[in-house]
Amino acid sequence: MEKSSQLSVISKQLSVNSYQLSVIGYWLLVIGYYLGIIQKWIRNKVLGSVCYLLFTVYCSLFTATQKWIRNKVLGSVCYLLFTVYCSLFTATQKWIRNKVLGSVCYLLFTVYCSLFTATQKWIRNKVLGSVCYLLFTVYCSLFTANCSAQGKYLITFKDKNNSPYSVSKPLEFLSQRSVNRRIKQKIAVNTRDLPVNPSYLTEITKAGGKIWFTSRWMNAALVQTTEANLTNILKLSFVKGLEINGTIDDPRTRTGRQKSKFEALETEAFNYGLAKTQNEMIGVNTIHDLGLQGQGMMIGVLDAGFNNANNIPALKAIFDEKRIVGTYDFVKKETSVYEDDGHGTAVLSCMGAYTEGSMIGSAPKASYLLLRSEDAPSEYIIEEANWLFAAEYADSVGVDLINSSLGYTTFDDAKTDHTYADLNGNKTIAARAADWAAAVGIVCVISAGNEGNGAWKYIGTPADADSVIAVGAVTATKTLASFSSLGIPTDKRIKPDLMAMGQSVAVVAPTSSVTTSSGTSFSSPILCGMLACYWQAYPNLTAIEVIDKARKSGSQYDNPDNKFGYGIPNLSKSIQILNTQNELETWLEVFPNPTKNEITIRLRNFTGKTYELNLTDIAGRRYLSETMDSQIKTISLDKISSGMYFLRVGNDEKNSLIKLWKE
Repeated sequence: MEKSSQLSVISKQLSVNSYQLSVIGYWLLVIGYYLGIIQKWIRNKVLGSVCYLLFTVYCSLFTATQKWIRNKVLGSVCYLLFTVYCSLFTATQKWIRNKVLGSVCYLLFTVYCSLFTATQKWIRNKVLGSVCYLLFTVYCSLFTANCSAQGKYLITFKDKNNSPYSVSKPLEFLSQRSVNRRIKQKIAVNTRDLPVNPSYLTEITKAGGKIWFTSRWMNAALVQTTEANLTNILKLSFVKGLEINGTIDDPRTRTGRQKSKFEALETEAFNYGLAKTQNEMIGVNTIHDLGLQGQGMMIGVLDAGFNNANNIPALKAIFDEKRIVGTYDFVKKETSVYEDDGHGTAVLSCMGAYTEGSMIGSAPKASYLLLRSEDAPSEYIIEEANWLFAAEYADSVGVDLINSSLGYTTFDDAKTDHTYADLNGNKTIAARAADWAAAVGIVCVISAGNEGNGAWKYIGTPADADSVIAVGAVTATKTLASFSSLGIPTDKRIKPDLMAMGQSVAVVAPTSSVTTSSGTSFSSPILCGMLACYWQAYPNLTAIEVIDKARKSGSQYDNPDNKFGYGIPNLSKSIQILNTQNELETWLEVFPNPTKNEITIRLRNFTGKTYELNLTDIAGRRYLSETMDSQIKTISLDKISSGMYFLRVGNDEKNSLIKLWKE
């Protein structure tokens, strides 16, 4: 009896002690909650150790009295969970820095502790005990998940010292085509072209980072890691810092097919001639009649996805003729780009579609590199980093032009939003990437944006970059499309640069139907395709010269503004500008010029390859279409009237367009 009484006293003392401990724990959690709001959540090791000690004693007491839900096994499991939980907490000192998760955990503890305080029996009821056990299990699982969460960081490096790569051996990191583009434009390979030092990447991997992509131009790497590992990575001697302060990715995980945020504004059946206006407005028909349809030119398309593009009849010729030179998805880090968003499919069709009597794009015989950099359902600044990686990839493959119908202003994570002042052409990741692409001889054509009616109103990035062509949109009657983004008034530069038809233009949807849609997303590729054909005729021009000629051909070049820029380019005018220079071709002679009856064409360094000959007038009417597979060929002009004509001589390697006079 006496022994029983002593046990009763001990039991009551334990109950009182456990009650007091729980009250202390409760108030510690209340304090912790408010600390969590300012993202500190008990970062102090001493306080963490105290909490850990309280929990250990607390759990031990209940395990000893066999009242921890009256089950020793379950008590041991709970004790283990708490021990692991507190150890993690003490080690990381982060204690759920996320406000939402912190609030949920706080609520769980409040309910738990309130129940305990009210009963003072520490959940002797099995049902209540089970509920609390479940709450703790969920809580601990959430905490563990949060502790191991990883983000993506754009980490920059101080130098490229001791690199195994050399500017004297560019073919180790660039294609021959990419090197040839530089040589043709007299652009030297420099240290910015060198890849990131592989030893730096090795050290980051050892420190717990996962390398997603690297940037030669920025000398940076996109690294996925925890905050704890990031702290150590940033201490490495070769690390300069973070390009963006904090994670740059969308923390959500998506599965399944994504829905496009680029919806067609109109849809209707396509009849012959619906695409006529958008092409004729900038002279695409004229240059096509010269036999220039993009042969030998390569266009990189940076977009949000090319859903079903590989199965669409209007794009069949591109695939059948193996003119898709490559694909890559920088969002998912995989090669296929045909399963996700369909925005890029419509964009590609503006250039590459070819269905006689239905729709012909502005560069139907060009080659294309399809790159996905945009994650359509969301807007996070990692997409600008993806744009950088994609542009570098396009450079290494050897593209001549880049079309990107993408633009960035504000984001789902407001702390990374751009301001108008940021869009000065040199600050954002995307703008710098576009300028770096231009510096290696690529013509970048970028949609100005569709914010004309929106709160932002002005162009986005990379359309703000200095060395790109930002393309706005006009209607079929050449008036400003209301949605077309304007140039920023405080920026004295001319933006947008040029205009093309962007309202109710013909595009091919992922469903294979030819429809109409609106946006600068489509005025941009129409113009880009035209420039590819234009450059095909004059392959010795540099990228900067192509951009300059295009601007000078604008309908309001002499009086530009921040609505239309330099206006709508006129291809026929551009051709005349070039030919008034009377540049002597070193590989070709055409004589006599002017002529009365015939001309003789002589190839100075004939190598046995076949050349195409096309003779057209200023209106684009074709009078001659032949091939030439000898060094000299004479052509009769008896049946054509007096006047000015254009003679194109060329193949996939060389092209020349010569102004010819018939007397």
